[in-house]
Amino acid sequence: MIGMVLAAGAGRRLRPDTDALPKALLPVAGETTILDIALRNLAVAGLSDIVVVVGHASDVIADRAPDLEQAHGVTLTLVHNDRARDWNNAYSLWLAREYLRHGVLMVNGDTVHPVSVEKTLLSSRGAAGVILAIDNVKALAEEEMKVILDERGLLARITKQMDPALAHGEYIGATLIEADAAGPLADALEATWRRDPGLYYEDGYQELADRGGEIAAAPIGVVDWVEVDNHDDLRRARQIAAHC
Repeated sequence: MIGMVLAAGAGRRLRPDTDALPKALLPVAGETTILDIALRNLAVAGLSDIVVVVGHASDVIADRAPDLEQAHGVTLTLVHNDRARDWNNAYSLWLAREYLRHGVLMVNGDTVHPVSVEKTLLSSRGAAGVILAIDNVKALAEEEMKVILDERGLLARITKQMDPALAHGEYIGATLIEADAAGPLADALEATWRRDPGLYYEDGYQELADRGGEIAAAPIGVVDWVEVDNHDDLRRARQIAAHC
């Protein structure tokens, strides 16, 4: 199994900080960036071969790659999304489809969380070909990526467009993808971005579930984490990073 970080987005709501940097390289603890925390977590979880999908300001990540490899004891492979400014991350994940056959623990490059999330996903192996880390503790609102599970505990629906009262939790941007799920997931992702290149990879998960693919959920427990979409989130990330 290998690690994967999706770090292609432009982070428009974080301008001017992201004018020349991808969100993943925003500092959250001294010189430590969001990407540093992601790579450190994956390495601590035992994953030293890591694919990073890059797009906006990809040259900055490429320039820093040797130092990142040395700092975290990992080997990085960069996958370039040349359409990251206009297309969404369903396409980003699909571009890395050849690496899914190794089995992947994938994290969003704009999420700050402790390594317990990765360990929870790894300890849940066997539940399904795809396993989503979910927070079923925090109160939900409109912006969160919410999930509903069926009576078997498998994904029935994943979307932001849902009454929070109906949801079983929030997907936090970390997924374990087993090798045998690689083909069906890649097909679902391709159908998703071809339908609308502005869709999220979570829409690809929905497509896979609608096709009969089994997607399980792994609750992360009481964990401080944040998805960094705006400057308030970035301030929160810096609070959390001090304890990661």
